[in-house]
Amino acid sequence: MAGEREAPDAQRLRRWAEGYVALWNAGDKEGWIRNWKSVAPGEIRMLDPVGTPEKRGFESCCAGPFDLFQPKVRFRIHPGSLFVCGSEVAWLLENHVSADGGTAVHLSIETYRFEPDGSCVIRTYYRVPQPGDGALGALFDSYLPER
Repeated sequence: MAGEREAPDAQRLRRWAEGYVALWNAGDKEGWIRNWKSVAPGEIRMLDPVGTPEKRGFESCCAGPFDLFQPKVRFRIHPGSLFVCGSEVAWLLENHVSADGGTAVHLSIETYRFEPDGSCVIRTYYRVPQPGDGALGALFDSYLPER
């Protein structure tokens, strides 16, 4: 049918995953957004983490978190943990957080389901920092005030 799309294939999703980390770590917001839009130009929905209210839209799910977290967080996909199965991606992400005069690694399990209509559903799993949990807790006061 005319106008019908296909979900991104495994090769495109591997490139996206590489760019996700490299562009984030470089602080290249425009490149990071282009990378995202190359595989998900449609609606983005996110449970971050699962068990919290769903976020909707590119600003809430991608651009806003970049502005909040990128200055203090660097990413690394744990070796051997990138899985691309059909139009879905999963990984164990090492979140290297610089706060309170040091760097700590916080792990998250993340899944991304890309649909033929250009949409993406993101589900993440991690331990949420509590209020009063230093600089990281303060970031989450803004990101997840309802926690």
